[in-house]
Amino acid sequence: MKKFAMTATAVAALLASPLAAKDLAAELDADGNGTFSLEELQLAFPELTAETFATVDANADGEADAAEVSAAIEAGVLTQAG
Repeated sequence: MKKFAMTATAVAALLASPLAAKDLAAELDADGNGTFSLEELQLAFPELTAETFATVDANADGEADAAEVSAAIEAGVLTQAG
């Protein structure tokens, strides 16, 4: 649980700081393509469902970029568990 909280906090930092973004992207972006799949985001947001991910993925390309994740957090679509 502690690792989850740290990862979720890091996701929030990603969106606030370009330097943190690089580190977090490397940690969560397992395939290194610069975007996040459902499975990758579920590491930080374990309760994320495919339906919610479809909302996060605003351009419906099957991946969420940093801007989409940021918008989802700001809108309350992505929240930390607990």
